[in-house]
Amino acid sequence: MADDALLAGLASGGPEVGLAFVRRFQRHIFGVALAVLGDPSLAEDVAQQTFVRAWRAAAGFDSSRGSVRTWLTTIAHNLAVDAARGRKSTPLDPSDLIRLMGPGTDDPEQHSLRQESADELRSAIGSLPSEQARAVVMAGVYGLTAQQVADSEGIPLGTAKTRIRSAMHKLRSALEPGVLHHG
Repeated sequence: MADDALLAGLASGGPEVGLAFVRRFQRHIFGVALAVLGDPSLAEDVAQQTFVRAWRAAAGFDSSRGSVRTWLTTIAHNLAVDAARGRKSTPLDPSDLIRLMGPGTDDPEQHSLRQESADELRSAIGSLPSEQARAVVMAGVYGLTAQQVADSEGIPLGTAKTRIRSAMHKLRSALEPGVLHHG
């Protein structure tokens, strides 16, 4: 059965059609939600919400605007982003950054140098505007992509990239005072 026909049956058909519809798209929809959220449990909830929303809006689907898969993907992505915003974690305090750094070696000289470097980094991050500090810590410490930073902060992708780039430039300048950086 074609996707369009299956969706039309979802709006008017019985439970068999609904089950066939879910089975056809469940892996894809779960994957979209998981890619945005990174949490399987929350992704399952978003996938379920996606199918409920699709069932409620099935009669209004317009195939001239795109495929059923694209329509469902958009619903899932939007719900996942909303869920991510709703559970937005508290930004990391730059002063907690040191705790995240590994213990390194037991050599006292290296420990002292590492502590000095960590203190300089903490101070430099602490001097950044808070939105830049959050963005650079999310990207640099947690390894989030600019898109994930944007989603987490509820900002456009370009803004996230600018915050990360600006923060990195300021950190380089602060940590290497004798070097001119062009950005």
